[in-house]
Amino acid sequence: MDGHGRRLRRPTTPRWGAWLGWGAAVALPLGFLAVFFAWPVVSLVLQGFFAETPTGRELDLSGFAEVLSQDRTWRIVGQTLAQALTGTVLSVLLGLPGAYVLYRCRFPGRTLVRGLVTVPFVLPSVVVGVAFRALFAPGGVLGWAGLEESFAGIVLALVFFNYAVVVRTVGGMWERLDPRAEQAARALGATPWRAFRTVTLPALGPAIASAAAVVFLFCATAFGVVLVLGGLRYGTIETEIWTRTTQFLDLRSAAVLSVLQLVVVGAALLVSSRARARRERALHLTSDRVSAHRLRLRDGADLAPALVTLVVVAGLLVLPMAGLVTRSLRAPDGSWGLDNYVALGTTGGRNALTVTVWEALGNSLRTAAWAALIAVVVGGLVALVVSRRPRRAGLRHAVGALDAAFMLPLGVSAVTVGFGFLITLDRPLGLDVDLRTSGALVPIAQAVVAIPLVVRTMLPVLRAIDPRLREAAATLGAAPGRVLRTVDGPLGTRSLGLAIGFAFAVSLGEFGATSFLARPDTATLPVVIYRLIGRPGAENYGMALAASVVLALLTATVMMVAERLRGDRPGGEF
Repeated sequence: MDGHGRRLRRPTTPRWGAWLGWGAAVALPLGFLAVFFAWPVVSLVLQGFFAETPTGRELDLSGFAEVLSQDRTWRIVGQTLAQALTGTVLSVLLGLPGAYVLYRCRFPGRTLVRGLVTVPFVLPSVVVGVAFRALFAPGGVLGWAGLEESFAGIVLALVFFNYAVVVRTVGGMWERLDPRAEQAARALGATPWRAFRTVTLPALGPAIASAAAVVFLFCATAFGVVLVLGGLRYGTIETEIWTRTTQFLDLRSAAVLSVLQLVVVGAALLVSSRARARRERALHLTSDRVSAHRLRLRDGADLAPALVTLVVVAGLLVLPMAGLVTRSLRAPDGSWGLDNYVALGTTGGRNALTVTVWEALGNSLRTAAWAALIAVVVGGLVALVVSRRPRRAGLRHAVGALDAAFMLPLGVSAVTVGFGFLITLDRPLGLDVDLRTSGALVPIAQAVVAIPLVVRTMLPVLRAIDPRLREAAATLGAAPGRVLRTVDGPLGTRSLGLAIGFAFAVSLGEFGATSFLARPDTATLPVVIYRLIGRPGAENYGMALAASVVLALLTATVMMVAERLRGDRPGGEF
């Protein structure tokens, strides 16, 4: 009823108009996913099952038999699984104390430390590889430890990357757990460790499982880190695909290895999806209030987790980057100065590059801007649709399937995506243009990689909107479009800055797909850094260090600004 006693009516916008709008919001992302992800990946997989014959393509599994009979293949598979499992276990063990300190405790500078912890996750993999290589090399801070081109060195770099995933995912749930259950256990005589083990740890189980599954995915597909640090002794399925494609032009074997990798990451993605569903259900059972206490160091209650967190942040996160900056200031003749940075305006020793580092940086910025725009538009539409709670069971299943479909790029290697682009997008949809030489594929491939992170950043905020707000607006006469503008829009934009930051930073440092697709004259900065590492000469290596510092600072600045804009609002968990 209004003020005159008249009954308010729902808007008279035709129902088909709303359905048409939602249909377009679903069709656009699905079309993008089908053309630029499903088609290339499926075509690549089929390369392993079919062979060209004089009469056409025929089913031929001899490629599988050949690749799977090689000892090298199973050694590579074993190394991939060993590195991923070890990296996952260490990330979880070290991340739990960090989640407690940064989300359950309050202290000055906590927001700054949270942002600092997040930066390694979005740093370019090539930069991380160069930083740890400089750390472990003779003359580096840890040169005495013998970690250069070692299994332990690779695992430490993987933990550096994925520590933030555990801290943010587990910490997001931990800060909303009701502390009274643990307090009751303590009052009944339980020690702090027993109260944690019997009360808190089971409650955190879904978040820990979700974080572990995602970390395993990222460790199993860490292309740039292993390529730079592994040398000739250590590799993964991903680096083997790259080697067989770029060095031996063995597309058939590379396709078979891509199938193997899809099996591994597909299983991990299934576990991740189920664990994430359990975590979201568990979040509904926790308090909406943020529960945190002041960090207690004087009485020793929080001393152990605080010390572990301090050692990890200072020793594992800060030390490699500090070592990278220090080594970049060492000139080829052994003196200290900015010689390596001055050389960034050249093409390196013996013209190692076709563009200067500053030109490559410009290419990276332009490409990342386009990729971020595509990822935010497509990912924002997906998050908007998936955030809905339909009453019909069929629609709920469809929404769940859409959510799962757009998480697939998270588990499929960027190398597989880039390789698939090369073999499919010469004449897409019958168009008289070869996209492989147009330069458009690089931002599209980077957007494919960034879309899942955009969805995961915006979705928690959109799902947190009380549906009664939409119902009230509709009852008061607002059309569906106006409901979106006045209810979802203002609340959803809370996570927009962080989503843009993630998309831009991830695109800026993407190396896997870009290494296949970037032309020499439009090479991005990660590709240029890798080329400098592979060229002989102290001048080229010094330029690679300096260029890595530039790229790391730019990426870190983007993420710190995005994290600052978000503040303590929900969203941005993995």
